[in-house]
Amino acid sequence: MTATSSTYSECVASLRTSLSFLESSVSTLGTGVEDFPRLSSVLKTVRHYELIPQPTLAAAEASLRDEIGPFVALLLDRADKHLERQARRIETLKAKAELNAGRLSHFPADDNNNNNGGSRAKDRGAAKTKAKGKGRALDGEAALRAKVVRQRKEALRYGVERLELEVLQKERELRVRLEKA
Repeated sequence: MTATSSTYSECVASLRTSLSFLESSVSTLGTGVEDFPRLSSVLKTVRHYELIPQPTLAAAEASLRDEIGPFVALLLDRADKHLERQARRIETLKAKAELNAGRLSHFPADDNNNNNGGSRAKDRGAAKTKAKGKGRALDGEAALRAKVVRQRKEALRYGVERLELEVLQKERELRVRLEKA
């Protein structure tokens, strides 16, 4: 029995040695695998560019063009209309500026001074006034009537000039439209 017991004791000793090697291997593997989730995310490859076939790309471009094309055309049309409106407005403002410059050039310097508040006080105190261009004296009521008539005349002159400029503006717009057509 000694031979079998020594064989058993050698087997047990060998098994204990194998078990210690196995435990040491498991602990080594444990420390090696412990950082595996972090390593897998670090070593993971990310695809930055995906290659797709040319027909798929062409189909996607056509789809996008069909989807946004009408909106782009609408926005471009709106922009063109707005630019035309702004151009007409600029022309109208230029015409008004020319009209106002013409009006200002027609007024003598002393008429502009009569519109000041200080000169009105002098006019109120005067009982008689000279008529413009005639040289004869008018009483207060006749001077007032003459002033009203001059104002009406100026307002009518202004209206005629404004209408003439509107006609010129309409003619310009018509020419522009005919050139485009």
